Amino acid sequence: MNIKFSKVDIRNSDIESVSDILKSGWLTHGQNTKNFENEFKNYTNSRFAVTVSSCTAGLHLSCLAMGLKKGHEVIVPAQSHVATAHAVEYTGAKVIFSDVDPITGNIDFNNFKSKVTEKTKAVILVHMAGFPCDLRYFVNFCKKRKIKIIEDCAHALGTNFNKRHVGNFGISGSFSFYPTKQITTGEGGMVVTNDKKIFKKILVLKAFGIDKDIDKRKKPGDYNVKYLGYNFRMTDFQASLGLNQLRRYKSNLIKRKKNAFFLHEKLKSIKQIYTMPFSKDCSYFVFQIFCKKRNKLTEHLKKSGIGFSIHYMRPITAMSYYKNKYKINNIKYFKNALLYGNRCISLPVHPYLKPKELNYIANSIKSFYIDT
Repeated sequence: MNIKFSKVDIRNSDIESVSDILKSGWLTHGQNTKNFENEFKNYTNSRFAVTVSSCTAGLHLSCLAMGLKKGHEVIVPAQSHVATAHAVEYTGAKVIFSDVDPITGNIDFNNFKSKVTEKTKAVILVHMAGFPCDLRYFVNFCKKRKIKIIEDCAHALGTNFNKRHVGNFGISGSFSFYPTKQITTGEGGMVVTNDKKIFKKILVLKAFGIDKDIDKRKKPGDYNVKYLGYNFRMTDFQASLGLNQLRRYKSNLIKRKKNAFFLHEKLKSIKQIYTMPFSKDCSYFVFQIFCKKRNKLTEHLKKSGIGFSIHYMRPITAMSYYKNKYKINNIKYFKNALLYGNRCISLPVHPYLKPKELNYIANSIKSFYIDT
């Protein structure tokens, strides 16, 4: 059997939509982009949404929009994709790493508190694998100390906390539409915010710092550049791909949760692995298990034709750039991030999985531990 780790939800109707846009010659600044932004903000129940070229770009723009610069400090989890830290690093601000919960992979609140100084201006909260951070403590603590929250929602489309979609608890939330994610535009992302000033600043910064969009100019070329901006825009044909998938995402998410629940129930009795309790609030970008003998199990999965990934094997603090720049001599200071990276395996839960494939995944893992 050959089970893919992920499978994009792109259908013939989506391809036809992209083809029509390509034939039209109007490839950017189009109606699909506006529609995608409008429907995304409605889906997340946010005031504003802005398409960007990637989730990384969204995080970077969020850092810029709040005014981060040299001399500022931003706390980020030691366990995440490096993009989380890069977004801060691009601004000249200093990255301060916090350890994480060894099971959820989300930033540990008590460790975070111990890293706060008078220079701390923000924290980036990652909702790892779609599992929401426990935002209650962070929101109250950060509000009292005037620390801004930026949410990295790369894995978290469809994730809720206290019946509220993630991305709405800080100044912004950035989502990823990379091919392995819940919906895809190839490369691409979206920033949501409830702050009008942040929204307007991101709109300008994502398009070179130009103060007027094309449809707002009285004359062609009549615009001014007020900021050093970037080219972080999404094309209209990418937006059409995202828009169509977003409209189908409700059923996609139901299937993901159903698949995750199936794997949880099948695997929870295996003593040699651990799975988090099933959560209806999690969007299940992937289904994670934590185990010893990971290398042997991953070899078994490969031989069995089961796609998988690891999110993430090395903590950011073990990456040469950050290890050398910030003189991190012992990554064991981030013992939970290290433990998480050493034990996690991400299994597929995408909506195209069939019951027999899910059974095959569960039975293959069970048989591995019986035989060993």
